[in-house]
Amino acid sequence: MSKFGSHNSMNVPYTSVLSLQAKEMHLVLKTYNEADEGRKGYLNHDDVKVAVMMLFGHKPSKSEVLQIMSTYGSEQSSGERGLSLAQFTEAVKPKFAAVDEDEQIRSTFLAFDKNCRGFLSKEDVKSVFQQVCPHFPEHQVELAFKELDRDSDGRISYKDFDFMMKFNNLS
Repeated sequence: MSKFGSHNSMNVPYTSVLSLQAKEMHLVLKTYNEADEGRKGYLNHDDVKVAVMMLFGHKPSKSEVLQIMSTYGSEQSSGERGLSLAQFTEAVKPKFAAVDEDEQIRSTFLAFDKNCRGFLSKEDVKSVFQQVCPHFPEHQVELAFKELDRDSDGRISYKDFDFMMKFNNLS
């Protein structure tokens, strides 16, 4: 699934349940106005590339831009396909949510990594479970640790932790 949104079985964008904070909305408006080359009142294909670069710091792929344009865009009075401010806002909402998710995962990992080593030991994980869920069986904690420690080095790296938090791959 792309971080620029998806649809449910009724073909309604999932982004409709997301909302932006005031500072994010201000940033979207400012970016939209700056990226609207020639003040057309909409963003065309090239404008969307610039706007995404300005907002998120990376150049979107051609397929990402095409997905945004086909999912959220509409034909403008000029005959060109483009995005109004409202359409652009809907298109970038999931990307803002993904950025927030990454920050939450990073914060959680840092809270677990009390010794600031950049990895979690089995003792770190046991300590967290003891504080958060004291009646959780220790052997279950060890099984979870073993599954998360994908390279079997006795440590859970940030990469492993991030993967677990995003994809919930525990069996």
